[in-house]
Amino acid sequence: MSISQRKQQVVESAERFFAQPVLQVDSPGGEGRASYRLSFGDRTVIATLRPNFRRTHVEAFTLKKLSPFCSDLPQCLGVDGEILFQSDVGGARLNIEISKASRSHRDTLAHEAVSSIFRIHAAGRKAKLHESVPHLGQNQAWINNFVNGISILQEFQNRQSTNLDIQSLCEKLAVRGTQFVKWDCRSGNAAIGQDGKLRWFDCEYSGARHGAEDFAWLIGDESWPISPQDMEAIVADCFDPDISQNVTDYLDYMALYITFHSAQRLKLIISEVTRRGWSSKSRVRAYDKAGAHPEFAAQICRVGRYFAQRNRETQTLARDFDDAEAFFLTRLTARPVLEKV
Repeated sequence: MSISQRKQQVVESAERFFAQPVLQVDSPGGEGRASYRLSFGDRTVIATLRPNFRRTHVEAFTLKKLSPFCSDLPQCLGVDGEILFQSDVGGARLNIEISKASRSHRDTLAHEAVSSIFRIHAAGRKAKLHESVPHLGQNQAWINNFVNGISILQEFQNRQSTNLDIQSLCEKLAVRGTQFVKWDCRSGNAAIGQDGKLRWFDCEYSGARHGAEDFAWLIGDESWPISPQDMEAIVADCFDPDISQNVTDYLDYMALYITFHSAQRLKLIISEVTRRGWSSKSRVRAYDKAGAHPEFAAQICRVGRYFAQRNRETQTLARDFDDAEAFFLTRLTARPVLEKV
């Protein structure tokens, strides 16, 4: 189905569902993305037509279940076949707003982003969502792939790293799904509405796992402009005491997960650069793309290094992230938009 046909299908569905004419259609994520902003006479609505209709229904189910317990996500307005209609949380996306903000306001936005994730998790516990959503990252193949993603660092090593106990690390990361997680909490998946409230969107991959993975997505967002040590302090400051784990153990697991998550993000960046070359920071943010800019690649290396140092089992990886960061910093003086890795 062509882009124009998809758009026409969405418009016809919306006009039937809401019994109002659609006055304007915008593509907030760019042409070809799954979601459209539909303007009616009295409001705007987000319509989503995903390639996988099952994910659409997981998202609708999640939003409906969480709605009575928190206001940090869109409202599900209904589903028409394969199309989900949800409330518009605003066009001021967090990744762009925080890049423009003053240092003090960045801190405020970061606190609110973290607090809202903890509120979503609390809502998930109240709704007992972990009992009915998919459990994420549970099979051995997924865990092995996640941990072995650190092999990407070998491309940048200036020295031989000490071998890691891969089996032990896999066991530590093989946690049961006891907490609902939104998943994919990159800053491009949150927006600030006209009421000033920050809300998260895109729950198509939501499921159940430890919980700290959502903070890994935020802190391990290569375009996120706040240092990993500051973000760790913010998570500790906003920590929900109702979680059945003490804050020290929670942060230890978060650090372990972020170490490997950072390597996965680095793999994604390198893949993007290999296919399309370097991009500008503004384009990466505007289209919510993988961070194919040397500064963003260096940032994810700094994140990986900081959290690798936090756990004894991963401390040797810090040197490898250092080597990778040094490589990307040299790209900053070498016409980054034109180069490839």
